[in-house]
Amino acid sequence: MIALSAVSYRYPGTQRDALHAIDLAVGEGELVGVVGANGAGKSTLCYALSGYIPHFFGGTVEGGVQVAGHDVTRTPVGELASDIGLVFHNPFNQISGARFTVLEEVAFGLENMGLPPEVMRTRAEAALAATGLADLAERSPFALSGGEQQRLAIAAVMAMQPRVLVFDEPTSQLDPAGTRAVFEVMRRLARPGGTTIVLTEHKLGWLAAFVDRLLVLHEGGLVADGPPRQVLASALDHAWGVGATMYARAAQEVLARGLLPPQPLLPATLDQAVETLR
Repeated sequence: MIALSAVSYRYPGTQRDALHAIDLAVGEGELVGVVGANGAGKSTLCYALSGYIPHFFGGTVEGGVQVAGHDVTRTPVGELASDIGLVFHNPFNQISGARFTVLEEVAFGLENMGLPPEVMRTRAEAALAATGLADLAERSPFALSGGEQQRLAIAAVMAMQPRVLVFDEPTSQLDPAGTRAVFEVMRRLARPGGTTIVLTEHKLGWLAAFVDRLLVLHEGGLVADGPPRQVLASALDHAWGVGATMYARAAQEVLARGLLPPQPLLPATLDQAVETLR
């Protein structure tokens, strides 16, 4: 579903690659997380997968970017929108301002696709229900809290039912309950034969609990790709600026006090921590 071959990208007016020689394959229905320090290239990767690079940002792209059957670098963003959806980390950049209610905002993209009204309503209502916004359907988008606006941006993209969803820090303004709800929605969508999802995120514990694979970007390069627990354990041994989950830090403290035998992998989730300490 996603195939990147030796992809490098440089923003206009800069002297170094924001992405460098990235090879990546993501299958249909996979849920893949992307982590890395600020400036590692996470948002740039999102823009490359969704076509905003090079069509909006310009710059120089080398290599091949194939997503949902499209050569992204050669296909206009308007043609990509029905198959590839992008949710920005700042919802204010995504709300159109052209519609008066939350329901109308979610349906706005569907109108542009020319879908029948009954289909638009069904899809929009389903997306609002999935993101916990059904009770706010008649409220103005600008009367929502920041977290609610973020869920609205997610619902608007979900309603278009793209084959690939790309999220750039989708839970940055959400509390733990909202974060869990969004991750549970993503997990339901990403399944064999379902939606392929790539997301950047700083909340390592949630990634470790929900994603199939975890990628680490460092200075524009892909330096790790594998099961979340394995990748996070590897990240602790490198200066990638990824950090560790609270459960890994707790296990490190227990190990340092000699209360736990050496472990091949530190726990990354609560369930893994409980199993390790038994």
